[in-house]
Amino acid sequence: MDTGELQSSLLERFLRYVQTWTTSDSLSADSGSQPSTERQFDLARILESELKSLQLQNVCVTSKCYVYGWLPASEGLENVESFCLLAHMDTVEEVSGENVKPQIHTNYDGQKITLASGNVLNPETDSALALAGKNHETIISSDGNTLLGADDKAGVAEIMSALETVIKNKLPHGAIEVCFSPDEETGHGMDNVPLNLIKSKYAYTVDGGHIGELETECFNAFKSEITFTGISTHTGSARGKLVNAVTMASNFVTNLPRQEAPETTDGYEGFYAPMTIEGSMEKSKVLLFLRDFDSANMEKRKALVETLAQATADSFGGKAEVVHSQQYLNMKKGFEKRKDIIEKLTAAYKKAGVEPVFSPIRGGTDGSRLTEMGIPTPNIFTGGHNYHSRTEWASLEQMEKAAQVLVNLISKV
Repeated sequence: MDTGELQSSLLERFLRYVQTWTTSDSLSADSGSQPSTERQFDLARILESELKSLQLQNVCVTSKCYVYGWLPASEGLENVESFCLLAHMDTVEEVSGENVKPQIHTNYDGQKITLASGNVLNPETDSALALAGKNHETIISSDGNTLLGADDKAGVAEIMSALETVIKNKLPHGAIEVCFSPDEETGHGMDNVPLNLIKSKYAYTVDGGHIGELETECFNAFKSEITFTGISTHTGSARGKLVNAVTMASNFVTNLPRQEAPETTDGYEGFYAPMTIEGSMEKSKVLLFLRDFDSANMEKRKALVETLAQATADSFGGKAEVVHSQQYLNMKKGFEKRKDIIEKLTAAYKKAGVEPVFSPIRGGTDGSRLTEMGIPTPNIFTGGHNYHSRTEWASLEQMEKAAQVLVNLISKV
């Protein structure tokens, strides 16, 4: 495999993809719209065209903005079990993904990088960046005014470049399916996945981070919506009458366990994450994310939310209503009957000279949902770091290794 050619293909694709604005919208997605933003079709059409140019078959963009393609098996390998490769096209809405201006830092020397915005990539606080400096890797960032979009356009570029490498070099392979999804960042990435098109019984998402990460388990995830109802009255004559729903909501959030928050936990520790508070004195709402790797502990978290909400309402003389909604479940059990999927992936890592590091996903992927649907789907690293921030960056060398892993998975040399 010509690694120089693979790197060149990856870089060219990645730079183009991140400059295509694909930010999704959670409110629109929660209301049932998919894609949640029409701009996601812009990248979908680009990928459709490129898959067709690679001579994949049955290439299409569905009405819900999923891109699908089928690479038929090489002659004599028609009986090899097919699998599907997935990555998502959208970027998170918390940080702007519009007008991304990628910056290339070649032969990175491990010093602080001050971006045009004034934001700093600091190896003193980022061990992965410090390691990239020791290895003199090529680092790609934005100019600091936006995110970069490596989550997950690095994964998209790696799949496309791996397919190009396999096809161009006529490497023998079984049948491969490809699916690029919208709205993963809103939690709705698999709501309308075209299962009528996907025939494979297992898949791989390319949506991880640091080189070597191989993820087969993730959080159980629930969304809790807590509505506090109070009694509104004129503030000048409110004594003994006013029941302030804003105060109830604030009090509820303040009393959540401080040491069980996203910013105070890591590893296998779960958390309560207040996402939004909105409303007025008469009615206020709190959106809360609950995360835990253990399903029994998740039930305890839901019960605590209900107890705390009711206690808050009772202490103020108001009312509280709690609605829990499942977002995704830990995918670990989905691999119990298909350990061969992980074995194949581990072998592909090692063939690329990458030692697998099994770590839990402190979040979820489209693979989490697919695994629930009966299609076991582990997650592969991409070489991206500091996701969902203005200091997001990616390593070209790590991206190349991810693409090599994919080529190893696909090819039957």
